[in-house]
Amino acid sequence: MLEDQIVDQVNPEDLVVTPEPEQLKTPPKQLEVREGVPHPRGASWDGQGVNFALFSAHATKVELCLFDQTGKEELQRIELPEFTDEIWHGYVSGLNPGTVYGYRVHGPYDPEHGHRFNANKLLLDPYARQHVGQLQWNDACYGYKVGAENADLSFDERDSALFVPKCVVIDPEFRWRLTTTRRRAIPWSQTVIYELHVKGYTKRNGAIPRRRRGTYAGLAGKHVVEYIKSLGVTAIELLPVCTFVVERHLQEKGLTNYWGYNSIGFFAPDPRYASDPSNTLNEFKQLIARYHDAGIEVILDVVYNHTAEGNELGPTLSFKGIDNASYYRLNAETPRYYVNDTGTGNTLNLSNPRVLQMVTDSLRYWHQETNVDGFRFDLGTILARETDGFDQRSGFLTVCSQDPVLQDVKKIAEPWDVGPDGYKLGAFPPGWAEWNDKFRDTVRDFWKGNASVGELAERLAASGPIFNHQGRKPWTSVNFVTVHDGFTLNDLVSFNEKHNEANREDNKDGTSDNRSWNCGAEGPTDDPEILKLREKQTRNFLATLLLAQGLPMLLAGDEFHRTQQGNNNAYCQDNAISWVDWSLAEKNKATIDFVQRLTFLRKLYPVLRRNRFLTGAYNEELGVKDVTWIHPSGTEMNDETWKDRSTRCIGMLIDGRGQASGIRERGSDATLLLIFNSFHEPVKFVLPETADGKGWRLQLDTHDGLNVNQLFAPREEREIPERSVSVFLMY
Repeated sequence: MLEDQIVDQVNPEDLVVTPEPEQLKTPPKQLEVREGVPHPRGASWDGQGVNFALFSAHATKVELCLFDQTGKEELQRIELPEFTDEIWHGYVSGLNPGTVYGYRVHGPYDPEHGHRFNANKLLLDPYARQHVGQLQWNDACYGYKVGAENADLSFDERDSALFVPKCVVIDPEFRWRLTTTRRRAIPWSQTVIYELHVKGYTKRNGAIPRRRRGTYAGLAGKHVVEYIKSLGVTAIELLPVCTFVVERHLQEKGLTNYWGYNSIGFFAPDPRYASDPSNTLNEFKQLIARYHDAGIEVILDVVYNHTAEGNELGPTLSFKGIDNASYYRLNAETPRYYVNDTGTGNTLNLSNPRVLQMVTDSLRYWHQETNVDGFRFDLGTILARETDGFDQRSGFLTVCSQDPVLQDVKKIAEPWDVGPDGYKLGAFPPGWAEWNDKFRDTVRDFWKGNASVGELAERLAASGPIFNHQGRKPWTSVNFVTVHDGFTLNDLVSFNEKHNEANREDNKDGTSDNRSWNCGAEGPTDDPEILKLREKQTRNFLATLLLAQGLPMLLAGDEFHRTQQGNNNAYCQDNAISWVDWSLAEKNKATIDFVQRLTFLRKLYPVLRRNRFLTGAYNEELGVKDVTWIHPSGTEMNDETWKDRSTRCIGMLIDGRGQASGIRERGSDATLLLIFNSFHEPVKFVLPETADGKGWRLQLDTHDGLNVNQLFAPREEREIPERSVSVFLMY
């Protein structure tokens, strides 16, 4: 499988310098150039020609460079004739979709004052809708002389055009199906997210034609869509699909940036995931259409916090050469250097109105033009930072809250970054959901035997103390146990330690705080008792995730024990380590069935996805509590039992009569009792009284799944198996 890794290399014999303008081949026809207009940004085809518009506040001249269809031969350079409100623009008659282009931007090369213009470097249009070619690392890709003393202060005169990707003018026309254009958004409270990687999800799926495996077309395959829908999933969340580049140090190690968190274009789907790279955008739109036909939403993981250009020693590929001082946050005292709140070398400057506009234009584009339903924002705290730090009323968050397009789009924040005071869980404004890492940590600790029932109860109730303010709802808490970053669920119950040797960093990368338990053996084993325990722990994690209040998110393949062989940082593994092994699906069909049972119960019983936070407070007007926490003795938990750290079993009684909305009236939903036992031995549990029912009917048991529908009387003592979850319905 390693032969399919993405590794961009260049043959030394191909290294030639692009000729000077007077040596360029004459284009096939004379092109008329007019002033054009500054809006919209990017390359816009109107049927007669193309309008080009590029923001650069500090440039002195901008040249449009036209290439042949391969992107290898530069045909002509055209100076954009107008400069309006810091926008360079021009209209070129006779150009059509498929035109390959880039920019050369002239201006001061003065790094100590934040300016890094170098017209020898071909630059990508930040608003390009499609790219062609891949970055081929060469020292010519840098604006400075690599290896020189005080290198980034030097100036490199080599042409980079041969080595960098180019932009493509597109025809935006696409005929959407009626079902797609009239789709209705799925309510937050009913959403179940399934996180996956476009390539890795289908690369090893033998039911897909080989040419389509690992592509947008492969992911859009009928049986793939049907399988995902069968899980009860309502939304897929795609790891980054915006064009990105592979870091040079990874390529030199024979590795790659598999996850894609190294963006260089915010409007273009990456052509590496297209079965036909010349038709990338339409293939991506077809993917969206197929999932919408199935009633499944598509959420994009987007990376607006930084770009692939790195710090002062990084390459010049786009923004750095267009207007470094505008696009990036620079050190106020020494603007030669970058603010690095992302840990990647640079930070986009969303305090600049044009940069903020670029990001919001990008979001609107993906939503309006490709019909994407929502976004998960990588290192989301960055987007809300102003010069003095995180601000809930930052320009970006303010735009999102009032923009008529963006205000109702699903927005999910990763609420942390590596900058000062960067952990902001619960601090995002109303309308946003947030990845809740405290849910992950508490649930892992509980099933390992380290967390108290009080800590678990808070997570099961959607972490109300964190999110229950400003009218926010339980779905604000995006609950997860595993995601792309870290162990898979199979590895969480199979490894005590990370095993990242394949990353070639001596196993020093990736976190050591995994809160995992291998159940008695490190890694693969044939011991039947250990395997049985691992399967049960897997069911416990899945049940806790899908039965808790809040918005659940599954990691693709966890439903059939996908493994990364103990690697908890597989960002650089574009191979069998990361790709989903579909041979496991038939082998572990019982776990798939279990997930389907859980999502069925979640859909069947609205009390499992309440749109109001459960508080446990007694409503005197209605004479009911929405949730009651039950001790194994059958009594309600009190101050003394909450403090008893030895208690490892707790019941969560969700009363269907509880107020379900703002209307002050009793609800009419089913009443459920969920019992979570992380103790290593069975616990005798007295089932509580039922207010309006005859008794309890067992609906789910993670221990062995037997005796479902067994009936129990109120106050009857039931032995809850060791390390298990039980679900009872009041009948």
